[in-house]
Amino acid sequence: MGVPLWLVVVTAGKSQGEALSPDLSPPSRWHLWENLAQVWQQGEVPMAFLGSLLVVAPSVLLVLTFGSMASWILARRASRLNAVLYALAISGIVLPPAVVTIVLLLRQLGLAGSPVGMIGVYVGIYLSTVIFFVTGFVRTVPVSLEEAARMDGAGPVRVFFSVILPLLRPVLATATILICLYVWNDVFYAFFVVGGRLDTLPLNLFQVANAGLYLNNWHLIFAYVILMSLPLLIVFAIAQRRIISGITGGAVK
Repeated sequence: MGVPLWLVVVTAGKSQGEALSPDLSPPSRWHLWENLAQVWQQGEVPMAFLGSLLVVAPSVLLVLTFGSMASWILARRASRLNAVLYALAISGIVLPPAVVTIVLLLRQLGLAGSPVGMIGVYVGIYLSTVIFFVTGFVRTVPVSLEEAARMDGAGPVRVFFSVILPLLRPVLATATILICLYVWNDVFYAFFVVGGRLDTLPLNLFQVANAGLYLNNWHLIFAYVILMSLPLLIVFAIAQRRIISGITGGAVK
């Protein structure tokens, strides 16, 4: 992990001439801040950052909400039908989506090239991951807590949001980081669904590199990578304990 991280940092800190052949040697003089400032101004990073937020925030919120609701039902109602539904729900982890079919379906629905269509794609793709993590965690929650809430007159919706959802914070923190990582860095699905109509950070880097702005400017490309990765690195550093506890409390159990 340290070697590629060091390669990104030292290349982003070099001049254009030194960065023509990226290697692990440090620069003769650091230009990191100058390169970051140049990328921020010329690469339209603020607009691409807003575009990424426009897609990531609703996608994560919806996939966590629907995934945790489905996980609660699948974990509590033991039947052959639910066992089959659970197997189908988590099959999305190993079965790749059909990109051509997705694009054609979005065109038929009038959602191709729109943020709503892209959000729907991400929710459908990563719902399996959330169900896989959260279902195992829900099974460790005592049923007596739900029974006590029902005896006090709480309905299913109230039981879920007042009792179950607060207990899911560790595993939801894990799922949040994983889904954010997938969606934030995605360029493949975004290119086919919203390419050219909405700029996200990976799409913007792809476009400016192809346009020749960063041609042979590896120091600027790696500087862009640092800017693109910095928000997730900060969130991961803060929430790493919750991530580990969520994995051990959910998927492992």
